[in-house]
Amino acid sequence: MSIFNAMRTPVECLSSQTYAERPVALTWNDQRLEITEIKTRWRTPEGWGFQVCTADGQIFEVFYGESKDEWRIQQP
Repeated sequence: MSIFNAMRTPVECLSSQTYAERPVALTWNDQRLEITEIKTRWRTPEGWGFQVCTADGQIFEVFYGESKDEWRIQQP
């Protein structure tokens, strides 16, 4: 397993057989927030989505778009 965090990537994730298997941290408002729980995950034709909870109790939706190789983050 390896952790990916490219400079342009706002999400760090664990990956083994495929990229973006499990997000472990995200950057929001220039702060690195550790992800402590994945509440739900889903797959679309475009990529993988996750609803996550951070160590400080915030909830985020993160989505990895495979065709554009990019992460998107939003608060629900």
